[in-house]
Amino acid sequence: MRILFASSEAHPLIKTGGLADVCGSLPPALKRLRHDVRLVLPAYPAAVAAAGKTSPVAELQLPGSDAPVRILEGVLPKTRVKLYLVDSPLHFDRAGDPYRASDGRDWQDNHLRFGVFARALVKLAMNQAGLDWQPQILHCNDWQTGLAPALLSQHPDRPATVFTIHNLSYQGLFPRHAMEDLTLPPEFWDLFGLEYHGQLSFIKGGLVFADHLTTVSPTYAREIQTAQFGNGLDGLLNARAHDLTGIINGADYRHWDPAKDKLLPARYNADDMSGKATCKQALQERMGLEVLPDRPLLTHVGRMVAQKGVDLILAACEPLLAAGQIQLAILGSGDKNLEARARAMAARHPGRMGLQIGYDEGLAHQLEAGGDMFLMPSRFEPCGLNQMYSLRYGTVPLVRRTGGLADTVVDTNAETLAEGTATGLVFEAPTIEALSEAIGRGISLYQDQAQWNDLMRRGMSQEFSWDRSAQAYQELYRELTR
Repeated sequence: MRILFASSEAHPLIKTGGLADVCGSLPPALKRLRHDVRLVLPAYPAAVAAAGKTSPVAELQLPGSDAPVRILEGVLPKTRVKLYLVDSPLHFDRAGDPYRASDGRDWQDNHLRFGVFARALVKLAMNQAGLDWQPQILHCNDWQTGLAPALLSQHPDRPATVFTIHNLSYQGLFPRHAMEDLTLPPEFWDLFGLEYHGQLSFIKGGLVFADHLTTVSPTYAREIQTAQFGNGLDGLLNARAHDLTGIINGADYRHWDPAKDKLLPARYNADDMSGKATCKQALQERMGLEVLPDRPLLTHVGRMVAQKGVDLILAACEPLLAAGQIQLAILGSGDKNLEARARAMAARHPGRMGLQIGYDEGLAHQLEAGGDMFLMPSRFEPCGLNQMYSLRYGTVPLVRRTGGLADTVVDTNAETLAEGTATGLVFEAPTIEALSEAIGRGISLYQDQAQWNDLMRRGMSQEFSWDRSAQAYQELYRELTR
């Protein structure tokens, strides 16, 4: 099949979060299934630099852009996936990340930036870019691409459209005047269109107009149809329930596999786990912790925001650090109050708690390999990738039962131990008490090294590759093009 895969970010070109991991991994997995898949992104300076050799192959006149918009063609690095970059310097050639200026504030013209991107997608999807190629499927991802299914709905001979929700709490909401700024058809300003409580909603473009909706785990697909997780869109999602599928994300084992991970001080696998002890010692030394081989080392990597439950981690771990029962190592950044709390706590527990504010790819890998337990007490988690990485690295994931965490980790209890299905530790309520109880269970299990090693090996044997996810998308595409 011919598939145009659209995203605002993709690893290794540009990354702010898990969206980039998905969009850098799923297209190559579809390519391995012999589909003609082409990835399209805005031409941010970082993406153009990371893409290597590109050449202009089309020039488009688009509403919202006085200057012509070029399409640059290249290849997604280390794959055979054709890459298109939408080159509109006025909109994308600027410092900062894809959505924010260097001072951390959202670009005030994000509606215009991603409006131009959407119109370029329509031209490519309708074979109006002079490339003599029309996809059968346009696969859009998150709010930044949401206008494309809406605009395409006005074309009778269009390709089928798929819209994937990676995180429903990011919706692309803009003031009423954005409708006029974007010269959108007036009929779009409607409860059953793009209007949302007096604002223009980009994500509704995908949710209302795409032929099929997917999200990144079966449990999250059910959760977003409830008032608790629906972010005000649960009514719409219930109305489209028959067009909504949860497909679990994959882990990219080309980059996340301790047997061949060059970012680790030692490599290991389920048959020979001796290298894991080396990784633990190296991590303790790097994070300024006492080198204690037998002390449970708990790790966490992620955005320091309420969603991820970082406040729960700090509160539940402090008494255990004070009692010398655990060590804790955290990598992340985000909410300034949470960052300050974490800094103060690390200062209170030198040698027992290590903290690095920011993001470091190498350290992220070392935290996966060197830890004994990986903490993910998320209040909600559409899919989550770190729990899959943790399983492969033999670091027991400790997660809250929500979204993709519920779909990928099996709790350790008497029944699952007897069945041989346990892979981690799972708790229910997003409370300090529930997390503390789960950590306590983990510490007790850790004392029985034979049982702990069995748990680690079972986790390492779990299979969450992108090839499996790509097969599910392939079936969906076939249904839509039938």
